[in-house]
Amino acid sequence: MSNRVLVTGVSGYLAGHIVTDLRERGYEVRGTVRSLAKTAATAHLTGVELVEADLSSDAGWAEAVAGCRYVVHAASPFPAAEPKREDELVRPAVDGTLRVLRAAAAGGVERVVLTSSIAAVRMGHDHRCTEDDWSVLDACDPYPKSKTLAERAAWDFAAEHPETELAVINPGMILGPVQRAGVGTSVDAIRALMAREIPAVPRIGFCPVDVRDVATAHRLALETPAAAGNRYIVAGEFLPLPDMARILATRYRVPTRVLPDVLVRLGARFDPTARTAARFLGHEEHVSSDKARRDLGWTMRPVEDTLFDTAAGLIDFGVVTDPGRPRGHARSAASGARTATAG
Repeated sequence: MSNRVLVTGVSGYLAGHIVTDLRERGYEVRGTVRSLAKTAATAHLTGVELVEADLSSDAGWAEAVAGCRYVVHAASPFPAAEPKREDELVRPAVDGTLRVLRAAAAGGVERVVLTSSIAAVRMGHDHRCTEDDWSVLDACDPYPKSKTLAERAAWDFAAEHPETELAVINPGMILGPVQRAGVGTSVDAIRALMAREIPAVPRIGFCPVDVRDVATAHRLALETPAAAGNRYIVAGEFLPLPDMARILATRYRVPTRVLPDVLVRLGARFDPTARTAARFLGHEEHVSSDKARRDLGWTMRPVEDTLFDTAAGLIDFGVVTDPGRPRGHARSAASGARTATAG
């Protein structure tokens, strides 16, 4: 039986790591791109068959799924700032998801694993959320609304087409090493810290997870028979951005002062990115990954490793210049070495 997997949007940050994980474990991988002429975005991927297919068109999808046992639908718009109209995000997310699912069902694909988000789980809730929770649409900005509606549409489709199994991965804030200079939107907060683009850090936070661990979760959802019909949250504990900055500051010179909320709200009047940040001020998100650990055997690496690997990758690919060591870092390290030797 074929072990070929179609991964949509292989030029994306997460999709690239999914491809790497699958290839390392012997899967044949075919990946979709919007244009085969744009080779720079996929030059880092080896041993992958590339095909042209756009989520906004039916063209190419029947050929893309042909001969594939599995599909991982990882492609979805994720803007850095809120769009002017929510349909700019919602419609492409919903229509693109259904387009992939229809092609998969028609092509005899055994299982589809869909990349959703905890944004489809936690909005409008104050408790620790699980896979039983769904975001309240009235509490959603365009991005979480797009993820919620796209995932709900996928489950509705799966109910009508039981011959094609569906499993869903709901990751938190995806961080970790980049594979090329073009970075994903989720990494932009760390990039801004490393580039020292902001003088202080807004009092917002996220549930981070390593991109490599999210990639593994997708593969496990393909391989685990009982994963069919289930959604899985994969995310760490809530971590404020100022705390992420303090972790990075043990190795790099990055801003660590907390930006007063009033200044964030003032900036929101003029800057779309600040406007998005302002909506998260004072809010915490808490989700449980217990189901993924129990059902899939999924684990995640320490968040400190993820943050340092994110920073190192941004430097290695020239996205940011090395901001240098914090003052006293080298001296403290040398002192620690002497202490260890003396002990």
